[in-house]
Amino acid sequence: MLGDAEPDPLGGLLDVRCEVDFVLGTGTMKVRDCLRLERHSILRLSESAGCDLSVSVHGVIVASGEVVIIDDNTALRVSHVTPPIGVESA
Repeated sequence: MLGDAEPDPLGGLLDVRCEVDFVLGTGTMKVRDCLRLERHSILRLSESAGCDLSVSVHGVIVASGEVVIIDDNTALRVSHVTPPIGVESA
């Protein structure tokens, strides 16, 4: 039939809500150190200052970028998108 477009195979997923995390850094510590945490404690991160933040969806890293301030809002400028598994990045 003319004018009939094929349905989008992902169409049913387009409105699904996903948990998105913006990860500033990671680190490890002992439980005893966790129990000693208090206000103004400083935690060392594995990442260097100025590194991009990781963006993960349900625990899977999908992008990275830098923090930007727009007016009074904090945002993330995406600098890299991780290609899906099996797809090579350009």
